[in-house]
Amino acid sequence: MLIVGELINTSRKAINDSVDAGDAQYIKKIAIEQVEAGADYLDVNCGTKVFQEKETMEWLINTIQGAVQAPLCIDSPNPEVLEAGLALCKYGQPMINSITDEKERFQKISPLLSKYKAKIVALCMDDAGVPETADDRLRVLKSLYANLRAIGVPDHDMYFDPLVKPVSSIETAGIEVLDTIKAIKEEYPDVHFMCGLSNVSYGLPNRKILNRIFMTQTMTLGMDGYILNPTDRGMMGTIFATQALMGQDSYCMNYLTAHRTGLYEEQQKSKL
Repeated sequence: MLIVGELINTSRKAINDSVDAGDAQYIKKIAIEQVEAGADYLDVNCGTKVFQEKETMEWLINTIQGAVQAPLCIDSPNPEVLEAGLALCKYGQPMINSITDEKERFQKISPLLSKYKAKIVALCMDDAGVPETADDRLRVLKSLYANLRAIGVPDHDMYFDPLVKPVSSIETAGIEVLDTIKAIKEEYPDVHFMCGLSNVSYGLPNRKILNRIFMTQTMTLGMDGYILNPTDRGMMGTIFATQALMGQDSYCMNYLTAHRTGLYEEQQKSKL
């Protein structure tokens, strides 16, 4: 299971304000909290800083690495910004978020994969747009997989995103993602998965409940990577419980550790 902490993103007001104020201590605090909560990677996204994105990315990465030694997921649609970030990564194997099978984007991002030996979040979309059905997603994935293999990316460095859409607007959106995961796992057993869960609940009440249940559903079919808020203790508790039930937690050690730290007791009290 790979957990990518999502909180260092300038689309969030607190992060945006801290960047504007040059408040390195707040950025460090968020980085430390995410790692301590269980994040394996930290996503770094400053895409809202359109005209200062490169400089902001460099500042964020230097600031984060002054606080934690976690590997980073560099998140930008701009290849120049991606490279600026990758060049500064000190710890572990970096990750790029993201590439697609869109011809122009693939041509611009693929050289960075070879140069920095990075893991890659690969979105199941191409020049025709975002696929609607599981079959269409798998068609795109087959092409994208072949193109990634052709430039030397190993299966274990590929993290395919099946593209979660809101069930509030497309009632079959959840099922299509589940069917996609199942099909990919059967045909490409050595690749990994990555997704942002929260899209599934967009526009609906009690979003955290829907997100947690959908997480369990996707894990059952093979999803093994998530971009999420690791300080959401309810979500992390659900992950530990699901891993224990699926035989992915040796002697239930992670689950028992979560129990001993009071994680589930807190959740019980919050419902009283």
